[in-house]
This record gives sequence, structure tokens and C-alpha cells, in this order.
Amino acid sequence: MTTTDEFAPRGWSRRSLRELCASIQAGPGQRSEDRGRTRANGGTPLVLPRDLRGRRIFTEEAAAVPAIPWERARTLVKYELAEGDILLTRTGTVGRCALVTGEHVGWLFHPNLVRLRLPEAGPVTAAYLVACLSATAAQDWIRSRAAGAVIPSLSIRTLGELPVLLPPAAEQAEIGAALAALDDKIQAHTEIARVTGAYRGVLADALINGVLSPEP
Repeated sequence: MTTTDEFAPRGWSRRSLRELCASIQAGPGQRSEDRGRTRANGGTPLVLPRDLRGRRIFTEEAAAVPAIPWERARTLVKYELAEGDILLTRTGTVGRCALVTGEHVGWLFHPNLVRLRLPEAGPVTAAYLVACLSATAAQDWIRSRAAGAVIPSLSIRTLGELPVLLPPAAEQAEIGAALAALDDKIQAHTEIARVTGAYRGVLADALINGVLSPEP
């Protein structure tokens, strides 16, 4: 149900996250036979909570990415990721979120993650919703409702109650595009920093071991 908000800009409304999503789905439970296998061995790769950084998904090298055996993965089709899905951590460091892009289509996701899937012609865009979920107000709301003295966790039912402030579609598109562009720049700079750091390590080893000589 759409509600107006006296504290919101004119033309904006407030909806619960549950109303905006076609589904809010936790990842499938893991079996003992699922453990120990990596993407390098074959199988369907798995997105982990640690992979959600800067509102994007950053996965490790194939040998470090866990995977579900093909036979088991075929029974988990409903948990496959699609472009435009949103992942959110629901245990531990709750509230980290990331937009699923084409790179991770068909992957599965860890049980400590929640997948938000939007309807094709819904009232909110994925880019705008990621912006909302990562904003201070939503993060404070999520943390304040996470239960558990040792390991915080958030139920799907509680998450579905999260209020989302919705501007008109044109403003949503502008807000989502502006913040997504900044996230893309952050991702590019993060990758540059990673590659440069790796190069620095290799160069240091070569210089210290006498394989290379420093230029005069």
C-alpha cells in the first residue's frame, strides 16, 4: 500500500521493502558434500558475504571461489542470480548490499545472504533501491533491528518491513544513475589499487632477491 509522508518531498511516497519486491529469498542451506569444492574444480560458483563490497560483488580467483557440484546445483535453480537482483547480508555485518550484474548471472548465493528480486515493471529501480539500502537511514534501521548478542542476524520478515522512500520515476532514474556511476568509479579505482599492490609485491621480491636491478 502506498502512503504519503508529510516529511517527504512533494510527489514522493513510502513503501515497505516487501511491497516493492517480487521475492525476498535467503540462500540455500549448505550440505557437507557442498564444502571443499571451488570454481576451479567445476560446478556452479557461490557468492559469499565477504564478496559484497562497495555495493558491487568482488570475487576472488577461481581457486578461492566455492562452488556447488553440478548435480546438486541443478536442484537449486530457484536460487540462481539474475542481472538486476540485489544481495544483502543478513548475519554478521548485516546490511551490506550489492547489485548483481551480468558477470554473476547464474551463480548461487550463500545462506547468510538475502536476494531481493524486483518485478519487471515495479515502482522502483534496482539502482535506486541499492542507493536506498546503503544510505545511512536504512543502515541504521537494519542494525537497530538485527537480533543476536554474539552474531547479529536479520529475519526476512523483519527486513520486509524496511520503509523505502520513493521519488517519482524520473528522479529515481537520475538518483540511481548518479550514484551507480560513482560506484563504478570506486570499483575501477579499487581494481587499479589491487593490481598495483600485486605488482608492487612481485617487484619487491624481484628487487630484494637480486632478480632485477633498480634503474639508476
